[in-house]
Amino acid sequence: MSSTKEKLTNELLYLYNTGKLHHAYRTFGAHIADGGVQFTLWAPDVRSVRVTGDFNGWDASAVMEHIGDTGVWTCFVPGAKAGDHYKYEIETAKGAHLFKADPFAFMSVKRPGTDSIVTELWYEWHDDEWMKARETRNNFTSPMNIYECHLGSWKRPDEEEAFYSYRELADMLVPYVKEMGYTHIEFLPVMEHPLDASWGYQVTGFYAPTSRYGSAHGLKHLIEAFHKEGIGVILDWVPGHFCPDDHGLRDFNGDKLYESIVHPDWGTYKFDFGRPQVRSFLLSNAMYWLDEYHADGLRVDGVTSMLYLNFGISDKSKMRFNKDGGETDLEAVEFLKEFNYMIGNEVKGAITVAEESTAWPMVTQPPSNGGLGFHFKWNMGWMNDTLEYMSTDFPWREGAHNKLTFSMTYAYSENYVLPLSHDEVVHGKKSLIGRMPGDIWRQFAGTRLLAMYQMTFPGKKLNFMGHEIAQFIEWREYEGLEWFLLGYENHEKHQRFIKDLNHIYTDHPALWSDDNSWEGFKWIDPDDRRQKVLTYYRRARGTSEGDPGELLICALNMGVEAFDEFEIGVPEPGYYKEIINSDDVKYAGSGRVNTRQVRAKKKPRHGMPYSITIKMPVVGAAIFRKNYNRKGH
Repeated sequence: MSSTKEKLTNELLYLYNTGKLHHAYRTFGAHIADGGVQFTLWAPDVRSVRVTGDFNGWDASAVMEHIGDTGVWTCFVPGAKAGDHYKYEIETAKGAHLFKADPFAFMSVKRPGTDSIVTELWYEWHDDEWMKARETRNNFTSPMNIYECHLGSWKRPDEEEAFYSYRELADMLVPYVKEMGYTHIEFLPVMEHPLDASWGYQVTGFYAPTSRYGSAHGLKHLIEAFHKEGIGVILDWVPGHFCPDDHGLRDFNGDKLYESIVHPDWGTYKFDFGRPQVRSFLLSNAMYWLDEYHADGLRVDGVTSMLYLNFGISDKSKMRFNKDGGETDLEAVEFLKEFNYMIGNEVKGAITVAEESTAWPMVTQPPSNGGLGFHFKWNMGWMNDTLEYMSTDFPWREGAHNKLTFSMTYAYSENYVLPLSHDEVVHGKKSLIGRMPGDIWRQFAGTRLLAMYQMTFPGKKLNFMGHEIAQFIEWREYEGLEWFLLGYENHEKHQRFIKDLNHIYTDHPALWSDDNSWEGFKWIDPDDRRQKVLTYYRRARGTSEGDPGELLICALNMGVEAFDEFEIGVPEPGYYKEIINSDDVKYAGSGRVNTRQVRAKKKPRHGMPYSITIKMPVVGAAIFRKNYNRKGH
């Protein structure tokens, strides 16, 4: 499969300048042709533009032609070839000379260099089976358990400041994610960025995979390797703002072109979503990563900062208001709707995910219904409440019980992902296990319990790398995870638990086939705050008429009191078999498990017609599956 190049036509120029060109990367940028390279750039209201690079000794002898009054410049440079470095020399309306990287550069030189690199995008893909299956997959009724990963610090070589390449990661990361049982991986931004400590969220090269880890073909090879193992790839995408470095988009023609205002919190520049060419640039960028790199989804960073004109602004004198007097950024809202509509119509099976932290309504409703059109939204309320509860010491948990139950009041208002992301293990927040109260045994037990709660609660799942080995220190982007911890029994057993729990999740449709209705979830007893116990059941969608669907009973003990005979109401008679217990000794628990199937008695409990009696572990949880005969089938 090769990249499709398109000649610059009046129709394409019109679409670009009206914000409707969705594949601008096929025309703009540096495209290799017979005997040289065609360069095309948008830079309105300037005196001249030249291309300078390896092919002309950096003397800026390649003068670009201005096409009418379109703001678009183009030229063909004979002898230029793949691998050549280049920049644009722009003479502004005021006579200043700026040297700028190509906004559409497909590769950039490794930091601290700032040159763009002529790159051949063509790649021979071998993931047709995955791509065809993706077109018909229903992402809402399928399992989604995401491993969030920062490629530069998952593992690091011994050499100082070195990174593993995309191709090396394909040999290490792919089999690991497969073995651990995740369905998807999400990369923190892989677009080119100058500062490692930004984690990729301050982008300078929106079309260039970062050269820290190798080439464009290397990244495609890595994504293809995941697809061959049946694992989806989601990319973090940052359309809300860009890095202020001189060689980038800032003051691109000597004045504000791509930008609107300085972001008050991050020191970056917010995009001007009211400018049609900026919309074409960003919409095309989204399509680029989905088309050229076969990404299966985009998680949009900082959506909240895009929706509100005064996000991060505390000085009332600097506040801005829209034409209706409100604080909504109307142009950004329309951009997000257009972005989601475009992907929903042009890329079958791909998903979009919003990081949005307010009560903005209908984030995951279609634009035709007044929504923003995302497929999923991070459930930040669930995350904050859950981590606050799990950080509360045991004597005080009774008073915080509503932190565990409140999110069900809005659980079906959106299509949610339950995130325990990188943002929760940095900047003094502590690691997940470091937040748990009690001695070391209870900290491990609490971390397993947190995982059980997340995996059994309605919503898709996301966990940041390192959670599976119970790393005590916060994540640090400048070094690899502490894999040596697996040499210690507690950490090795914790990893085994996460692996088994991941496979339990994918193997049992009750945990994912109906995440968005009360048919798939029902409280058994949400109010046992005194004993700090939470019980509910999950039900799968039936596969045929008369099939009630798989039934799982979930019992979680958030306290330190053990129960040998704990009664739980159940909706059906029959036998219930424990399929996982976080207190199992193989997971470093105390061994308070239920080894035999439990028969439901016709004894009403918790508003249910039947009940079972089980052992309930300390700071632990168990899942029971309803079996249809004594043999466990």
